[in-house]
Amino acid sequence: MAVLKVIEVLANSDESWEQAAKNALDQASKSVKNIRSVYINEQSASVKDGKIDDYRVNVKITFEVK
Repeated sequence: MAVLKVIEVLANSDESWEQAAKNALDQASKSVKNIRSVYINEQSASVKDGKIDDYRVNVKITFEVK
């Protein structure tokens, strides 16, 4: 039986929500092993001069505890 744990990570990108999610995973992967999935819990963006300036995601990362 596998034991799984979930952490919540906030990340951003000036390119896209997809890139923000990748940034969250890349950063979490530096200290968390056995990552199984990433769930995008929430998306938001900041606006500057009528254009999206920064994409933000709140993701839940699931990993196996060994």
